[in-house]
Amino acid sequence: MTTFACNQDLILENMSDVETNLDLIQWLGDDMSFKVFSYLDNPRDLVRASAVSSSWNDFVIENGLCKQLCLKLIPEISGVVRSIEVDYLFKVDGNNPGYYYAEKRELLNRNHRVYAVLAFGLIPMNNCISQAICASSTNDHLRESYTNTLEPRDITEHGASYWSSIGQTDPSVTETLLYRLYSRMCLVTDIHVQPFQGLINGSSPIYSAKAIRFRLGWDNDPMEIDSKFGLRDKTAFSGIWTYTSPIFPMSQENKLQHFKLPEPVLCFGGFLQVELLGSVQKHEEDDLFYICISHVKVVGRVLSQNFIVRMRMFPPHGACSVQYFPHAHTRWCGCGYVSNS
Repeated sequence: MTTFACNQDLILENMSDVETNLDLIQWLGDDMSFKVFSYLDNPRDLVRASAVSSSWNDFVIENGLCKQLCLKLIPEISGVVRSIEVDYLFKVDGNNPGYYYAEKRELLNRNHRVYAVLAFGLIPMNNCISQAICASSTNDHLRESYTNTLEPRDITEHGASYWSSIGQTDPSVTETLLYRLYSRMCLVTDIHVQPFQGLINGSSPIYSAKAIRFRLGWDNDPMEIDSKFGLRDKTAFSGIWTYTSPIFPMSQENKLQHFKLPEPVLCFGGFLQVELLGSVQKHEEDDLFYICISHVKVVGRVLSQNFIVRMRMFPPHGACSVQYFPHAHTRWCGCGYVSNS
């Protein structure tokens, strides 16, 4: 206790020698200030600290503290730093030092805002899929609908739950399933798919695909995204895919198969296409090849509903803006969440 009192007296004595208008960061120095700010482990606290004064705001932005906290809280973000900081930034004009500084400062400000949104708004979710939109083909729309793939159970009170393609004579035909995610901005790490196992005349065929591939992106036609409650035309989706995964082999096993992406993907737009590349199982009654899927889920993080992501529908395509509206959203709240989700 005595040591603390002596140290406290020494600090107060030193502070008395400092002009009262000297900023805390100037008094502590950059290294000590950086250490103090690094103890803030909540993005809300860091944003509040940056609002104390212009010098504190400058210090937080210029040292990339929001980025460091974001990477600490969400390590998966490290795999998408390039897409955040390089792919969507303006070029810097090095011929004019004044313009260079202004442009560099604007880039720092932009990165600060982006990482603050990601740290504050990305919420972990066990399944990021909100809606099954369509399939390339469906054998029986009543009993074998693509919407059944949202049901995690193999068997429900209505019977077996699965989607089935139409029968094909050519086993190389590709089938697709299209899903909408909970947010237009998602961080996707894993996609899980379970093929369907039938029961026919004592046998148990598994209608898996030979291989599988995933595409993430957004709808190029704004009229396709009418509301949160449905799409204008579910069969005429004009997607722009900003990410295409490697091709993964699919095993002919009745289990939820995990496909981990090589790196986490920051998906802008909120759409997933599952490509089922070729079939392996014939149906003995008609001697045609089918692909049947019981369940699909996406593991990752979605942006909180307090944030509205608006896609840019003109060049450069894929750009987006994020706005913060901390209230319950309805069709009549005026912020546009429902009509833009």
